[in-house]
Amino acid sequence: MSITSAIKQEARALGFDAVGITRVSRSAAGDQENSPSRNSETAAPQHLFARLTEWLRRGYHGTMAWIERDPNKRADPGQVLPGCRSIISVGINYLTVHRADEQPGYGRIARYAWGKDYHKLFDARLKQLEQFIHKMAPDAKTRSYSDTGPIMEKAWAEQAGLGWIGKHSNLVSADHGSWLLLGEVLTTLELEPDEPATDLCGSCTLCIQACPTKAIVEPYVVDATRCISYLTIELRGDEAVIPHELQAGMGNKIFGCDDCLDVCPFNLRAEPTQEESFQPSNWSLSPDLKELSKLEETTFATVFRQSPIRRAKHQGFLRNVAIAQRNLKPS
Repeated sequence: MSITSAIKQEARALGFDAVGITRVSRSAAGDQENSPSRNSETAAPQHLFARLTEWLRRGYHGTMAWIERDPNKRADPGQVLPGCRSIISVGINYLTVHRADEQPGYGRIARYAWGKDYHKLFDARLKQLEQFIHKMAPDAKTRSYSDTGPIMEKAWAEQAGLGWIGKHSNLVSADHGSWLLLGEVLTTLELEPDEPATDLCGSCTLCIQACPTKAIVEPYVVDATRCISYLTIELRGDEAVIPHELQAGMGNKIFGCDDCLDVCPFNLRAEPTQEESFQPSNWSLSPDLKELSKLEETTFATVFRQSPIRRAKHQGFLRNVAIAQRNLKPS
């Protein structure tokens, strides 16, 4: 068995539902002179780097200042791990059999946040995969991330064949639909690459039509400053920082939004996950807005101790709850 096959087999044994590999060009990896602006043979597809810089120029990242820090580094894994030659992209399916409770008075939380914080799950498994690589190739260098490093992870996952970036800018898998969380291991090993995924969106525009705040301003381009996920999770401040027309579009959503993902036709073939970490609690599946509005900061910290919902902070979460309550009142 080749080292590439062994790594893939180990990744699946560790609980990753999808795994693929892409090769990083030697000219870009670790070569500071060969930045994407100077070299046509780049570590990341040139059009994706150009799209990132244009997205930043338009200010679509809002207050997420970390995204605009050194976009060249985001496009060149060699600046993250010197000598990087391959990226192992992995995914875990987080779809469960449960349905959100849409009774009056209840809020809505994005599916990925129904269970425990996925970062810890990924971190543990990625570290185990790195250890496996080091046993097979002691001289190899590795570095792993899951939505925590300067890596264009959806772009690399697309190049590794895990799926394609849909018109809503999220990854779509032919096997798992819209429900893959992503991680990656950068390595100096030269591994056998997979075929990049083919964009199968075709003429479908269901995700664009489904967005309540019209955040998908054109196919494959999302203005984060209009996106409910950004408004309810990343944006800090009181209700005044969210324009009234966007508040109305938020409906009963208090943490994230699945609308553009829910309507994707490829979800019809997606099977539920067996991963226990993603199973919902009553707080996330049936979030009673009246109860949540009374949460004190210490209780909030306790209830959501292992949940991604902590990212919204107590003040931001109560702001979201208040907006949802107002949206659900009869006009």
